[in-house]
Amino acid sequence: MASASRPAAARDLPAWELAPATETDSLEAAQASCRAIAAAHYENFSVVTRLVPRRLRQDFATVYAFARWSDDLADEAASPADAARALADWRLGLEACFAGQATHPIFVALADTVRRTGLTIEPFSDLLDAFEQDQWKTRFATRAELLDYCRRSADPVGRIVLGLEGCREPRLLERSDAICTGLQLVNFWQDLKRDRLAGRVYLPADDMRRHGVEETMLDLASAPPPLRDLVREEVAWARACFDRGSPLADQAPPALRPAIRMFLGGGRAIAAAIERQDFDTLARRPLVSKATKVMLAGRAWIGLHVATLRGAR
Repeated sequence: MASASRPAAARDLPAWELAPATETDSLEAAQASCRAIAAAHYENFSVVTRLVPRRLRQDFATVYAFARWSDDLADEAASPADAARALADWRLGLEACFAGQATHPIFVALADTVRRTGLTIEPFSDLLDAFEQDQWKTRFATRAELLDYCRRSADPVGRIVLGLEGCREPRLLERSDAICTGLQLVNFWQDLKRDRLAGRVYLPADDMRRHGVEETMLDLASAPPPLRDLVREEVAWARACFDRGSPLADQAPPALRPAIRMFLGGGRAIAAAIERQDFDTLARRPLVSKATKVMLAGRAWIGLHVATLRGAR
């Protein structure tokens, strides 16, 4: 796995040999490395981990570290070809992990999570499929194409999180998919300018034609009326996803409900921020205020403790 070396975003972490670890503390060291990656690169990690039982916090960090490392291998590579090679090697590492032959510290930690929870390789493989697709696909003709991308780039995360608590009920997985897809979509609409500068357009071409929107409009300092109308429609699409998935916040395993509520509330808050700007995300990137983030975390925290008290009774 020589190509799956240390991404730039993780160079401040301890170096690792890609040979099988045999030291008695190898799992503990691997788990500590995952926690460091999560804490360094995910600003809400400490908030989220307070919303789940202590027994799940390491697993959250391990799953995040896998996703973060995979993303960095794709984004930090010198070229799409280099990224493709690194991701191919990383996929071999994933397959070795599920075959009981983990070497990289993230996979050492992940193997322990898999052993205890029964997670399958499919959602992790789907995430890598999406990162690989990013190297060659930068436009989407239809909503169906974009949803297929979300199915592999966003939905696996929710399925993995539910799997940590052994939740595999199809009805709940579908609601999780709806929330994750909504989060992915609303982030696309929030980041139209950033993605355009990176050479990517996530607005479906069919929708753009229907609204009379040309790609060159994405280069303007502010969004013209046709683009605002299109973004209004796309935000409504994301909100419909949130509505379909929202029952999950009361139906998921109790340990996961507070975090689900926070993510669902965060997605809706981004949609509201876009609306407050009259759906113009070119003039400035819509942001959720710190006060709103604190409020969402506070509501989730209260919900967690109310549920705990009810359980005690």
